Amino acid sequence: MDASRGELLWWTVSLPNPFQDLYRLASPVPECVVVIFGANGDLTKRKLLPALYRLSYERRLSPGFAILGISRSPMGDEAFREKMRDAVARHLEDSPFEAEVWEGFAKGLFYLAGDLFTAETYTRLRARLDEIEAARRTGGNALFYLSTQPSQYEAVARGLGEAGLARGRGWRRLVVEKPFGRDFASARQLSRSLQEFFPESEVYRIDHYLGKETVQNILAFRFGNGIFEPLWNRRYVNHVQITAAESIGLEGRGAYYQEAGALRDMIQNHLLQVMATVAMEPCATFEPDAVRDERAKLLRSIRILKPEEVPTHAAAGQFGPGRVGGAEFHGFREEPGVDPESQTETYAAATFFVDNWRWAGVPFYIRTGKHLPKRVSEIAIQFNEAPHSVFGPERGRLAPNLLVLRIQPEEGISLKFQSKKPGAGMQLRPVSMDFNYGASFGDRSPAAYETLLLDAIRGDATLYTRQDMVEASWKVVEPILQVWGETRFAFPNYAAGSWGPAAADEMLARRGHAWRRP
Repeated sequence: MDASRGELLWWTVSLPNPFQDLYRLASPVPECVVVIFGANGDLTKRKLLPALYRLSYERRLSPGFAILGISRSPMGDEAFREKMRDAVARHLEDSPFEAEVWEGFAKGLFYLAGDLFTAETYTRLRARLDEIEAARRTGGNALFYLSTQPSQYEAVARGLGEAGLARGRGWRRLVVEKPFGRDFASARQLSRSLQEFFPESEVYRIDHYLGKETVQNILAFRFGNGIFEPLWNRRYVNHVQITAAESIGLEGRGAYYQEAGALRDMIQNHLLQVMATVAMEPCATFEPDAVRDERAKLLRSIRILKPEEVPTHAAAGQFGPGRVGGAEFHGFREEPGVDPESQTETYAAATFFVDNWRWAGVPFYIRTGKHLPKRVSEIAIQFNEAPHSVFGPERGRLAPNLLVLRIQPEEGISLKFQSKKPGAGMQLRPVSMDFNYGASFGDRSPAAYETLLLDAIRGDATLYTRQDMVEASWKVVEPILQVWGETRFAFPNYAAGSWGPAAADEMLARRGHAWRRP
């Protein structure tokens, strides 16, 4: 134990190298072609192609696997392969780029230029898929990935349906990126439009947060251990804090963020799904529909705020000039593409309550923001204090037990509890037991998109959001959006590099709580 920090190592497990070799030689997934609409975009270059290359590197893809990229830019197959080669080599974060692996992978890369709003594009797409199926033996299986502007989702689904591509000899699935609608009504209308051609069971709404190892590990932690689940309720849990803090700003996405804002961009989808995973009831079996049924029930149990409750249960913020990591930054309103009088929030915090027997009365505090002091995503579960201190009041108030599930940047779990300080007398101090993924398993954690793409190809929708889940989460945030839309805020109200506006601290202080400083 390091006495200066009061920390304990929890456990360490090392997997020998043969396990990594077995992982790379695991059974391949079904053969298919992944059709990426918007193949010239940032998401494809930074996330999708690096994830698919890594799966190929680990031999998780079938020999006949293929990728067909579609965008407006005129380009041939070879030019597309070269462009993607440069993108993959640049954006692989923790993996080697091997020319030999790329050569085999690139043989399955193809490209089609076309306007997504014209029927002729889908006629040519059908012919191209027939060619690829004959050459690569994909079995007629196709995964259509919508990496486009949200305004194009309906047009692509209609184009595929009217060209007869939503059905085929093999399976056909549709992966949709966020944002899924701008409110409840638009989300429901988008679902109806997609379901004209693709049944709900074949629509995969992707949320990369659910692909993160620590988020998935919440289920293993709760339901795979006998010592935690009995404490996972209102009798023992005082409150829960879910944080998704970013130290960066808009990264050139001012025009998009001006329309979205932090509440829509992060809380409506990512963080409410995390909350649902933390608070859901145990499912009878670990099957996709069983898990998603419980997450959906939890989302429907979140108390909907009344308009008059919003000012005390939610806080909006917008960063002004400040200092982050030693560098000076200007405010949100000075960003390119942003209105100088913008009322868009770059910080959002809210207090939610779950109206069921397990969680009645337990506040769930959620916050997210841009240009905060550090990049960190975590779930902090604070337990109730001991009902009586046998050590006497003269030794001071004991800090409550705290369980922290770290999502990023360093994935792991930490449990804080009281221990006797070495020496004479009974002096207590908090110590931590820490579990770190990297140190314990000796291997890299797969990127979220690797996990989610592999699941979609296999037909496993456990980590994907369903229509009822999306609609339930929109119902939760809509009262806040409506009140904020009618409010004139005195923005900016927090400096870049700080932990957000004073209103967010006051929101917790009303219940005697305070935000963690990770």
